[in-house]
Formats: sequence, structure tokens, C-alpha cells
Amino acid sequence: MYSVAVVGATGVVGQQFLVALDNHPWFKVECLAASPRSAGKPYIEALKGSEGEVRWFCDEPIPEGFIDMEVEDSSDIDPSDFDLIFTAVESDVASKIEPRYAEETPVVSTASAFRYEEDIPILVPGVNDGHTRLIEIQRKRRGWRGFITPIPNCTTTGLVVTLKPLMDEFGLERVIMTSMQALSGAGRSPGVLALDIIDNIIPYIKGEEWKVEIESKKILGSIANDRIEPADFKISCTCTRVFVKDGHTEVVYASLKRRASIEEIKEAFISFGESVFKDSGLPSAPRRFIVCFDDPFRPQPRLDRDLYGGMAVAVGRIREDPALENGVKYILLSHNTRLGAAKGAVLVAELLVKEGIV
Repeated sequence: MYSVAVVGATGVVGQQFLVALDNHPWFKVECLAASPRSAGKPYIEALKGSEGEVRWFCDEPIPEGFIDMEVEDSSDIDPSDFDLIFTAVESDVASKIEPRYAEETPVVSTASAFRYEEDIPILVPGVNDGHTRLIEIQRKRRGWRGFITPIPNCTTTGLVVTLKPLMDEFGLERVIMTSMQALSGAGRSPGVLALDIIDNIIPYIKGEEWKVEIESKKILGSIANDRIEPADFKISCTCTRVFVKDGHTEVVYASLKRRASIEEIKEAFISFGESVFKDSGLPSAPRRFIVCFDDPFRPQPRLDRDLYGGMAVAVGRIREDPALENGVKYILLSHNTRLGAAKGAVLVAELLVKEGIV
């Protein structure tokens, strides 16, 4: 068993980490860490708000093994005590604590603080496993025993999973994407006010479009001269917030390098989805990474976000697009707090263990 710490354990993503790691066959959580306000308290007490209510935001109950575990100050933990550290903190905090941890111990992060540095890969298992080669370069350049590897923005994740088979089979010229993102993607603080979102769509999410555009090209790029050369297709995104609890829906338009029939495109999605984790042995990997629907009313968040434990990407309404050369359009749905956050980060850690990097 690998000894792990979860930093930011009281927040929404930290709570999702505990659900994903409870009774995990490879990882044992031996430390819960958070801000000084929570330090020294049993976990259940650290979750309480000003009115004494327990602020637990997962659909699953609090795993019993963590209820009475004492929370430590994230600034005080000794990273060398652990084999791996998961961080679920805001980027300004991550930029300070993650390098300190990485001097001694591998860090798998949900924050954006280090996503855009050239020696740090943004990993999506099954999509860009080869980018793990950057980790050794990162260690040498920075003099670290450990490393930092962040997961992507949750909106990026579903997009790159579906673009990967299209790029491999047909090539990509350009991609246009509009997202309809769940409320949980905004977190709890500051989050989205109920009266702002009810009967409404918020047409702007600060920084989101830039993140998706940059991250997608980095993830789907190739390693050259000890750095990632971004993929050469053009991409344009519009990101919106809608009145949905969990699950990001995205409308994607892609111009392919060669013409492909709808049946060929469906087959590319299905073949990739069924084969990518076959015999992988990764505990959190879904049996099917992409699930295709013929029903024109699918995917829908309430019906399809929990496919394979929230670790699959649902795709539907696959059609030709007459406005783009060799154009195809489709709708995807992915679970933003599972595949796109904590459980996706656990999957990254499993890949790193399998490859002998952790």
C-alpha cells in the first residue's frame, strides 16, 4: 500500500478525494490536511459551518474511517512522510505549497498553478500517457525528488477524451466548442449565487475559455526536445454556466483533415472507448471510456453523468457539419467532479504507479 496525504481535505474536491480513496486497493490515506482554521480538529468537526451544520457535499456518505481523523495544517506536514500527496486547493495556495511538497514527494494536483509550465505534463490517462516522460526532466531541472503533475480543467477533460480518437484516426484542422457547465464546477466559495442562476444562463466563466484552449493543445501535443509541442489544430471555445448540479455538457464542432462518414466516426469513438483501458489493471479506470448514444435526446446530465462511476464520457448527436470542411459535430457529457476532478486525479496516480514513476 502507498501512503498518501490529501491536502484541502475539507473542500468539495477534497471530499471527493476521500470518497474515491476509501478502501482503495493501492492507496491508504494517512493524513488529512487543510487550513490552520481546521487544523487540530477531528475531520467531522472541521467540516462544520458557523451554525454547527456539517458541510458535506458528496452524494455518498462520509467514509467512516475519516470521521475522527485529526486534520493537520497543510503548511506543517512533512512531505517525506508520504509516498504521494493529492492536493485540492486553490491555485494561489498550490503555487506556494506544491513545490515544497514536490522537493521530496510526488504531487498530483487539481489546481491550475503549474499546468502551463513546459516541464510539467497535464495528464489524462488513456489520452497522453507518453507525457509522463516529462516527469524525469522536471525532476532534473528543479532538483526535486518528487514532481508535480496537475490534471486538466474539468471542461478540458471530456473534450480531449473525445478529440483523441478523431485526431488519431482522421486528423484535426480546427475545433469549436461551447460548454454548458454545472454549478458544482464553480465550487462553494465564491461559487454561484442561487438567484443568479435560477431561470438563467451565465454566459461567461472567468479564465475558462483560455484554459480549455491552451490545455487541449498541450495534452494532445507531442514531446519534442524535452518539451511538449502543442497540437497544430486551431481551437475556439465559449464557456457558460447553467442550472445543472453536476456534469458538463459540451457542443463540439470539428473540421477533420480527411473526410469521414458518421459510421467511421462512431466506430473511432467506440473502438477507442472500449480498448484504451482494456487489461490496464487501473482500479479507477472505466470499462468504457466513451459511451456513444444513438438516441437524439442523449446524453443528459441527470441520466448519464454517472456512467461507470462518473468516469466515462458520453457522446451523442454525432452528425455531419456542412459549414466546416470535413466537418463533424456532436455533444459530449462528462462528470466534472469525478472524472474531471478527484477521481480523475486518482486515476492519474494509478497510472504513475503502474509505470513505476511513484
